[in-house]
Amino acid sequence: MEKPRYIAVEGPIGVGKTSLAELLAREFNGRFILEDIDANPFISNFYKDRQKFAFQTQLFFLLSRYQQQKDLSQQGLFNQATITDYIFAKDRIFAHLNLDDNELTLYEQIYKLLDARLPKPDLVIFLQAKTEVLIERIQKRNKDYEQNIEENYLEDLIEAYNNFFFYYTETPLLVVNTSDIDFVTRPHDLSNLVKEIRSIKGGVHHYIPVAG
Repeated sequence: MEKPRYIAVEGPIGVGKTSLAELLAREFNGRFILEDIDANPFISNFYKDRQKFAFQTQLFFLLSRYQQQKDLSQQGLFNQATITDYIFAKDRIFAHLNLDDNELTLYEQIYKLLDARLPKPDLVIFLQAKTEVLIERIQKRNKDYEQNIEENYLEDLIEAYNNFFFYYTETPLLVVNTSDIDFVTRPHDLSNLVKEIRSIKGGVHHYIPVAG
């Protein structure tokens, strides 16, 4: 994958998706597409009362992510490298974690209609990290509504992501544990990952950092 056209970076809250996606956009001289989570008017209330606000939060994310992905494809997604900090299926991971059975049934009907219309990435990079590392990173970036995230919810989210990507086959997949990696402050961590990305031809790969 010497010249990837469309890379999506994914993983649980606080794992470093946005930072890595932005760095990769520079490396591949591409455009960086950021998901605007803060634009969701329900997100703050969701972390205060997940059961009450889950469906509104989820539906807003589903429709806004779909619109952004649709706009990308209409603008000529493949004219240059495009790096995003999420995949459309991310929404489904959260939906299965947060919605009750009736809500999920309705959600799935809408999701399947929208998903079939969108292009798939050339590569998905799934970032992992230990719970304590995610908590530290969440606290460091200091978003008000994220301070209400409970540790058990974060652990459930990690498990949901791991389960989803264990069965993931839609695109080539690169799994990276970032607990001991810092792409922002250690340039060699980033350059080694870029070499790995360029070598991928397909299938599932697990990135093992080079010591030192």
